[in-house]
Amino acid sequence: MREQINIYCDESCHLLNDGNKIMALGAIWCPSIRKQEIFERIKEIKLKHGLKPTFNKNNHFHKPSFEIKWTKVSKTKVEFYKELIDFFFDDDDLHFRILIVPNKGELDHQQYGQTHDLFYYKMYFSMLKVILNPVNGHNIFVDIKDTRSTEKVKKLHEVLSNNHYDYSKQIIRKIQQVRSHEVELIQLADLLIGAVSYVHRNLTESKAKLELIEKIKHRSRYSLLKSTLTQESKFNIFIWNSQMKGPVSQ
Repeated sequence: MREQINIYCDESCHLLNDGNKIMALGAIWCPSIRKQEIFERIKEIKLKHGLKPTFNKNNHFHKPSFEIKWTKVSKTKVEFYKELIDFFFDDDDLHFRILIVPNKGELDHQQYGQTHDLFYYKMYFSMLKVILNPVNGHNIFVDIKDTRSTEKVKKLHEVLSNNHYDYSKQIIRKIQQVRSHEVELIQLADLLIGAVSYVHRNLTESKAKLELIEKIKHRSRYSLLKSTLTQESKFNIFIWNSQMKGPVSQ
């Protein structure tokens, strides 16, 4: 029987003219049977740090529990985020991969007969193909970003199910849109993508974010600036370059 794997995807600075130099696509994955246990553990860490849901007078949810986001990393919450990083690295069933396009401004889509949207899907495939294993089944969850999310998910499924790689529905069982505030591992993916992106954008404004980045560097044993080996399964980094035929080893 195929092992079922859940893949939780997020992205940062993926639009061509969003004012950001880099583009980042990333995912966290784990065995499907561990999903609920992992979600509950993350919720426990939130509660430990006082980040709990609020209720109205009828004991119904007023606001969901605190949403983990890179943009919310601050001095007052840095210990919470450090504990999340330790949780990720200490759990052998949690894995992360990120693809970084260093400079969107240097892309020459016309030369390759493509639009930025098509390039985006090619990069998404490049990010996911190392995660997909033909002996397993995979459920892919994508954060709803905008009104084009449905169209993007449909196109992504089409790209991933191309004949060249023969990705049948046994390998990719489904691609589903989800809301990040409801899915703990989408939130954790946002955090890790944000940290690596911060390094590649050469930002230094937030001491709390820099402190968290040092924590990730220490736990991963990587600088976050170079590609890791393809076989790196815990914290996999791929710095894309239009001139190279594959990732550069770190």
